[in-house]
Amino acid sequence: MACRLGELLVRENLISVGQLRKAQEEQRQAGGRLGSSLVKLGMIEESELTSFLSKQYGVPSINLSEFDIDADVIGLVPREVAEKHCLLPFNRSGSTISIAMSDPSNIFAVDDIKFITGYNVEVMVASEEAIREAIERYFNSGPSYEDVMDGFEEEEIEFGDDEEEVDVVDLEKSTEDAPVVKLVNLILIDAIKKNVSDIHIEPYEKEFRVRYRIDGVLYEVMKPPLRLKAAITSRIKIMSELDIAERRLPQDGRIKLKLGKGREMDFRVSVLPCLFGEKVVMRLLDKGNLQLDMTKLGFDVEPLKWFKDAIDNPFGMILVTGPTGSGKTTTLYSALSELNQSSVNISTAEDPVEFNLRGINQVQMHDDIGLNFAAALRSFLRQDPDIIMVGEIRDFETAEIAVKAALTGHLVLSTLHTNDAPSTVSRLLNMGVEPFLVTASLLMIVAQRLARRICGECKRPANVPEQSLTDLGLGKEEIASLSLNEGGGCRNCADTGYRGRVALYEVMPFWDPLKELVLNGASTAEVKMEAIKQGMVSLRMAGLIKLKEGVTTVDEVARCTAADSH
Repeated sequence: MACRLGELLVRENLISVGQLRKAQEEQRQAGGRLGSSLVKLGMIEESELTSFLSKQYGVPSINLSEFDIDADVIGLVPREVAEKHCLLPFNRSGSTISIAMSDPSNIFAVDDIKFITGYNVEVMVASEEAIREAIERYFNSGPSYEDVMDGFEEEEIEFGDDEEEVDVVDLEKSTEDAPVVKLVNLILIDAIKKNVSDIHIEPYEKEFRVRYRIDGVLYEVMKPPLRLKAAITSRIKIMSELDIAERRLPQDGRIKLKLGKGREMDFRVSVLPCLFGEKVVMRLLDKGNLQLDMTKLGFDVEPLKWFKDAIDNPFGMILVTGPTGSGKTTTLYSALSELNQSSVNISTAEDPVEFNLRGINQVQMHDDIGLNFAAALRSFLRQDPDIIMVGEIRDFETAEIAVKAALTGHLVLSTLHTNDAPSTVSRLLNMGVEPFLVTASLLMIVAQRLARRICGECKRPANVPEQSLTDLGLGKEEIASLSLNEGGGCRNCADTGYRGRVALYEVMPFWDPLKELVLNGASTAEVKMEAIKQGMVSLRMAGLIKLKEGVTTVDEVARCTAADSH
């Protein structure tokens, strides 16, 4: 059907011939179905594709997240068959079973289900992603937290205080205890299923808790017994090849999980000694979910054009700024993937290397042996580079070498921790970089934040007090014409009202009037006012645009952005 689906979508003008070829190439490389490749590349919305298939084959469409499917119905079809044909049984009535399929024209799949179940089959269409998520949710999703905790006996795995000496041999034995292994596995697998970005495992004086960061916000998910803290921490240390006997110094490691179908998940592990034990934070790095298509990152049309124009320059410096976890690395990786061709030499210095990018020379920093950003940068300049990415400019030495590289025919991309684009200039000057070097080397500064998206399944109109909108900086006329949304909370978003995030961008090309201001020693506020006059959209303005488009909420705009001072 793949070929036919592509032809039908082209005939209906939903995609172009060029897009079809690109999707077919992606399908050949990554496998899977054509529809999935089209959605992944952003050429068609999943809902559009489902609606098209529904009309094309004359079968109704279904939203699986609204169903609570009975275990007896799920049990009628083996998981292997459901995964092979991308289908899911969701209802049984008399001698008929209803199944959701991503490809309603697959008569072999329908015959398989008839043969396996002995029922008549009624077909409905659902998106491939929704079916895959439902398969993960309903088919033997593994033991629950309660099931795992039932495996512990009261007297099992008791350790003394952290000040006491613990026998490493005993500790290693305890980490191999089945319930400890199961509990750690449960935490990791559950985090993957819930699209968690970070896992926090935290010991306190009288409790031990696990929190997940989902879409930028932390949620408490479980409180294992306090007596297990040493065993759980040691189990994670063994998995990430760290020293379990060292409990006084911070340690960093990595866990690699193979999830089947060629998918891998990396956990970046950081262990920090605290007052009542070691706190473990694991960052999840899923290369399969890395979004490298710039048009889907959240840029508005004009700022995206400015950004693309800047990265097309043969030399100069582009800085992306924002706090930890604001998506700076993703933006830089997107730019690099756009620039990545066999005719250019790209080198990156990263701490740590989060994702491996084919065709790019990535270097992991090791401060303990003297391999820092400055040392890597010096070495890059002897390696005949065209494009250089520095993970972060932290000191004068790195800033000085980066500026010189930008002035001598190299395109330099880097990040900086500042609140917004205009204040980045002051940060460079404070580091000791001369104003004339800043104005000569800088092409563009991009500041960004990640705001939570309203869940598409439970989106509904919102009533927001007028004062809250005025506080955000909206005028009375704008407020009168606004129709705002919020998430009501559903199974799809774990009752939070949000699902996924959208980037807010403040894109500031280094226009000539701004260079003059910097050379004349102007303040950050003056630079910002001039940038807005030249057409820059501030972070707060970008948030308000997403608010008006119904993508996010008033609370999120207020949480992620600061008011523009007038």
